[in-house]
Amino acid sequence: MNFELTEERQMLQDTLRRFLADKYDVPTRNAILDSDSGMSAEIWAQLAELGIQGALFDEELGGFGGAGFDIAVVFEELGRAGVVEPVSETCLLGGGLIAALGTEAQKGLLESVIDGSTKIALAHSEPRSRYDLSRVETQYEDGKITGHKSMAMGAPNADFVIISARESGDNDDQNGISLFLVPASDLDMRTTPVMGGGVAADIYLDGLSVDDTMRLGSKGVAFPHLETVYAKAITAICAQTLGGMETATKLTIDYLQTRKQFGKPIGTFQALQHRLSDMLIELEQVRSAVIGAAGYLDADTYLRDRYVSAAKNLVGRAARLIAEEAIQMHGGIAMTQEYELAHIAKRVVMADHMFGDTDHHLERFIALSSV
Repeated sequence: MNFELTEERQMLQDTLRRFLADKYDVPTRNAILDSDSGMSAEIWAQLAELGIQGALFDEELGGFGGAGFDIAVVFEELGRAGVVEPVSETCLLGGGLIAALGTEAQKGLLESVIDGSTKIALAHSEPRSRYDLSRVETQYEDGKITGHKSMAMGAPNADFVIISARESGDNDDQNGISLFLVPASDLDMRTTPVMGGGVAADIYLDGLSVDDTMRLGSKGVAFPHLETVYAKAITAICAQTLGGMETATKLTIDYLQTRKQFGKPIGTFQALQHRLSDMLIELEQVRSAVIGAAGYLDADTYLRDRYVSAAKNLVGRAARLIAEEAIQMHGGIAMTQEYELAHIAKRVVMADHMFGDTDHHLERFIALSSV
């Protein structure tokens, strides 16, 4: 099997890597993290000019990619540079649901998503839902939505938020979940920064009025489409974590080659060489897992979800090991905000808690394997 990138994807990777190396240095990122919005509107617009948002949509929607390996290429580079802008939230979650379920008028928003002028977020998680996509207690009745959405990533900066609400069935039923595209200005939000970068919001829905023009798709059919966009988002965060792990490993190699003790670079010490070897082995395993997840994104649901959960479980375990080893071999400098590893380590560890942690995906993989 040939794992080399196509010429178009290689060009996309090279262009994005050069741009981020030039524009997304540590002082820039720290300034973004310290800002109220937790993102840079300038960087967001420049990513759109490069075609990064467009690479996550297919040609029918105005993009030029949208396949699993397009997602993997983009997010590996974003992870390598520690980018905190809400690309996954807008393009894969919000944009993906509009692409799958939206009317022609709603799909018209995607043009402005691709050109960077519109951002979209998904508010699906709830305080008692944990990682269970089917658990929705928020209710839609008589044109009003009532409930509480928690940790809606990217919502504070979004122009539109997609709200999930139950129209029928029990709280855990897969059937009966609907989606509504709501202007963010209509929502009561409480913003919170996220460890490792980005912002999220708790959204309080006290009889929010919506009409049929805001509905995405038919009544109560949202669940399989949520599973699909979450599979893409999980693959993206696995690729993003791979990029972060690559940066952490490179920083560690550079440090071991320059830091001296007893008149020698500490990288010549056999004990540290063995630990670095373990990091490199884990890195290659994660790369294989990301390739597997990306390659099966368009497969049937059973195969797709098995590969996605296997990748997420492996990435979560390997990322923690690499972050811990990198910090320990660096020493105190690794924890300073002015050094890149501090940010990268936070992001690769926090990635385990996004869209299901290692335990959740191990249980999911076992359940899928027993079918």
